Amino acid sequence: MTSWRPHHLVQKSPLFRDLPTEVAVLSVITFFVSIGFGILAPAIPVFARSFGVSALEASAVISGMALARFIMSPFSGILANRFGERLVLSSGLFLVALTSLAAGMSHSYWELLFWRGITGVGSSMFTVSALALLLRVSKPEQRGRAASAFQGGFLLGGVAGPAFGGLIVAWSIRAPFFVYAGSLLVASFVSLFFLSKAKLEVLEEEVSHGQEDKQESLREALGDGAYRAALMVNLVTGFVAFGLRISIVPLFITEALDRGPSMAGLGFLVAAVVQAALLMPAGRMADTVGRRKAMRLGTSMLALGMIVLTASDISTNGFGTASLIGPALFFAAMAIQGVSAAFLGSAPAAVVGDIVGGKRGGIVVATFQMTSDLGMILGPLAAGFLVDTLDYDWAFGVGAALSIVAVLVVWFMPETLGRVRNTAPATT
Repeated sequence: MTSWRPHHLVQKSPLFRDLPTEVAVLSVITFFVSIGFGILAPAIPVFARSFGVSALEASAVISGMALARFIMSPFSGILANRFGERLVLSSGLFLVALTSLAAGMSHSYWELLFWRGITGVGSSMFTVSALALLLRVSKPEQRGRAASAFQGGFLLGGVAGPAFGGLIVAWSIRAPFFVYAGSLLVASFVSLFFLSKAKLEVLEEEVSHGQEDKQESLREALGDGAYRAALMVNLVTGFVAFGLRISIVPLFITEALDRGPSMAGLGFLVAAVVQAALLMPAGRMADTVGRRKAMRLGTSMLALGMIVLTASDISTNGFGTASLIGPALFFAAMAIQGVSAAFLGSAPAAVVGDIVGGKRGGIVVATFQMTSDLGMILGPLAAGFLVDTLDYDWAFGVGAALSIVAVLVVWFMPETLGRVRNTAPATT
């Protein structure tokens, strides 16, 4: 009788076929992390408000974690380089699990805010080390598909989590914190049990051709135009897709289109379904046709989606909120954004992997992650200011303009697929 091992999943599933076993393990880990967070996210502001604080203070519980992630990312990269990605990844998961338990038992607003901030530290440790490990164990011709599989774990968990979250919140407002902690403990167990230290050392030596102890410096990476383009794309994606769009689309639906809040959820579901359907084709394109072409398509779709979203608001001025043109344009925009998310979830990460080239690149990966976090912090602030002072079409228009800038940067970036690096050991 044989026990189940991750390589069985790799052999049977087309999603992980020909990919290292570690890719499947990391994808499973991200699923448990994401489904737990999907259950918890809607409960955070409600739990914060139960302490009698303002809406702004309740929102600070969410932004505080993002800020902690942003500040901690460079240190997470240094830790990954120094102690190895596996140890930092597992430690980060344990830290988030413990602080989530503590947050769920908070008896004051400030106690909750403190524990959520520490949660951001652990989240940064997990995210940076997991992506650095994923890129390091994947061969150049696999990195696009590996990044897509990794994103698929987040996406599947993010869709499934809210479906259960409502039931759990109805039972107890503190329960989602405990469920999230439980899902993270499962993820920690998976990382420790299936990410074998001995196996990783052998695999890393094969991938890096004996260069596993060398590190890719941030200065070297910043001198590469492809890396700078990946940073720009990640910043714009964080600002537009994760910051601006998520923060104001629900308000846009209820205030500008005069529809129920469920329409916003349906729109995000449309984007998620399209993204899920295209994840693996997008990763395959990045691995065969090229990272640059995949990023060109992704940024172009991001810009087009924001332009269509802008048009959906403008249409209300000409046709009124009773017209079906605005909602139709909204759903079209969300579908286009789903296409963009599929390509931008794999190709930029693959570029970073090409630049690291099998060496330890924790700080390089951390900087890449920081740009997205920075966009997520600034996006909601800019969107709120533009909506308050001007209108929704101005906020969406700024997102479209930034996306066009990203298109131009990507258009002239160097291709990294097939780049030859002098990583082989010298022979005599």
